Amino acid sequence: MTDVSGPEGPDVSGPEGPDVLDLWDRSVRDLATGPALVTPDRVLSYGEADRLTDAWAADLAERGAGPGELVGLAFGDPARTVLGMLAALKAGAGFTVLDDRLPPAARAELVRRTAAVVWLGDGSHAPRAAYVPAGPDHGGAVVRGTDGTGPARPAQRAGGSDVAYVLFTSGSTGRPKGTVVERDALGRFAAAVAARLELTPRDRWLQVASLGFDVLIEEVFPAFAAGAAVVCRKDTRALDAEELHVAMARTRTTVVELSTQYWLEYARWLDASGTTTPAALRTVVVGGERMDPGPYRAWQARQPAGLAHVYGLTECTVSSTFYTGLLPSDAEEVPLGTPLQGVDVTVRREGRPVPDGESGEIHIGGPLLARGFLDDEDATARRFVPDPYAAEPGARLYATGDLGRIDADGQLVFIGRVDDQVKIRGHRLEPARVERALCDVAGVDQTVVFPDPDTGTVLWAFVVPADPAAAPLPGEAVRLTGADRDALVAPLEAQLPDWAVPRVLYRVAVLPKNPHGKVDKRQLATWAAAPVQAPVQAGSPAGRTPGAPLSQGVAEPSPGEPLDSVLVLFREVLGAPWLGPDDNFFDHGGQSLLAMRLLARLRESHPAAAGLRASALFTSPTPRLLAGALGERATARP
Repeated sequence: MTDVSGPEGPDVSGPEGPDVLDLWDRSVRDLATGPALVTPDRVLSYGEADRLTDAWAADLAERGAGPGELVGLAFGDPARTVLGMLAALKAGAGFTVLDDRLPPAARAELVRRTAAVVWLGDGSHAPRAAYVPAGPDHGGAVVRGTDGTGPARPAQRAGGSDVAYVLFTSGSTGRPKGTVVERDALGRFAAAVAARLELTPRDRWLQVASLGFDVLIEEVFPAFAAGAAVVCRKDTRALDAEELHVAMARTRTTVVELSTQYWLEYARWLDASGTTTPAALRTVVVGGERMDPGPYRAWQARQPAGLAHVYGLTECTVSSTFYTGLLPSDAEEVPLGTPLQGVDVTVRREGRPVPDGESGEIHIGGPLLARGFLDDEDATARRFVPDPYAAEPGARLYATGDLGRIDADGQLVFIGRVDDQVKIRGHRLEPARVERALCDVAGVDQTVVFPDPDTGTVLWAFVVPADPAAAPLPGEAVRLTGADRDALVAPLEAQLPDWAVPRVLYRVAVLPKNPHGKVDKRQLATWAAAPVQAPVQAGSPAGRTPGAPLSQGVAEPSPGEPLDSVLVLFREVLGAPWLGPDDNFFDHGGQSLLAMRLLARLRESHPAAAGLRASALFTSPTPRLLAGALGERATARP
């Protein structure tokens, strides 16, 4: 396959790519007074950010940071996280970012496994020994960045094979895997993405990804390689679609990267509000899940901002392929695109490359591959394998587990998965991991877990009780709430990240099988959609009264009350027509993306919802509470 490269920039195809700090230093040299980091409180120029991170790096080096070591980052502030990444690299060390969304036990395990020589951070999730270096933005001694004096960058320089960062994948088949990416791969990646997206010093890339997610790497280092600015939010709270739009307009953002589902919510909001993308926004990078061609084509017809559809894995240094073309009217899939410079993409069957047009497993090779998994030589050897067909000795491949083909235009096209792995809000997950955890809960005999068929953003779980007397009638799926639901969810919340915990749970008498002997998930979804009773509360009978109305036992609001329309929207967004006025949004499959959708719908019909953030659902999670909050806002309006 032919590599596609952008405008002239550092050559990343040679035996050694540019060090990521060489790219940074070039931007500092050429654009010292230009903006490097834009925050709600201040703008740091390249010169100021360089001097500040030099001082941080000197402090880190004094505490033992250097080549082969890791610096841990646990800030609640995205801007300081970015500064910490730079400082660690300047000290010659690599960095790792602790995800504040993980349960405490999982965070403690990752802190132990990374064995970072020092931790920076002040977030509530930071390890006890973490600290924040003094600087002009932290009320400490003024370091270089205001008066030009202060500690210099450590003289010790790391090599291309030294670690740049360790980030953890979702742990789809067990405990999360720490992916070790070297400096050479990071430098090549940053230069290649900057070239492919034609980034310039006039660009501003808005940072929106979770700080423990590898997309953070793509939001930061290509921008710095091009002399562009990284725009940071005040904190890590997810922005709903309207907040995202306002933030991009206010900061004059030119590039943003969104997960597929997040982008779909933003596209829906734009359509519903009759709005187009902000004037400065020129590119929206989208990836993480299969993209339906309908919304993609509709965006290209209506919105001025262009799209870049990307594909990649943490083990291959974030994104490996980019598609930036105009989707043909007859396209059945949105292509994954062509590889970045320095990336080799082949489609193979039983290890052998297949001709273009034929399907097989997607394999990624080239110098942008990660070194392997942290302290897991067996897993590294299984997944990063020698390439017997490569021209250069020692070449490796990563088998992605994704099926694809190369089309007539040389574009990589996604077909499906080799295994049962799924994507939930951009995270890879092996459902068996969740199923094993559910089966460990007392009273559960069998279970199956899969994404909801409509949005793919929420995990559904169907459980067969160990006690047959607790099972519903055959062919029925009874949704669980209250103490019954909590008894299953609570143990999972203690060991799994939030997105991996099923939020919609059904009790069934048996797991039906298809003709191939596998669990028939379509049949289960059909049972779930059937008009059975309202969800079972603790202590209530499992079955329903034959012929009972759908809303049996559910209090209905009086016609005309504000609660009425709020309840209707809750039921519509959650796909739960039996929902009552006191049912909790988050107990019935609600999550951040659905919260964005609910608030967008509320703003369409309730003037008092203007300016209401999705985070309001945390304090008013039921229809009755939210309707009351809207009433108070309406009363307070002039």
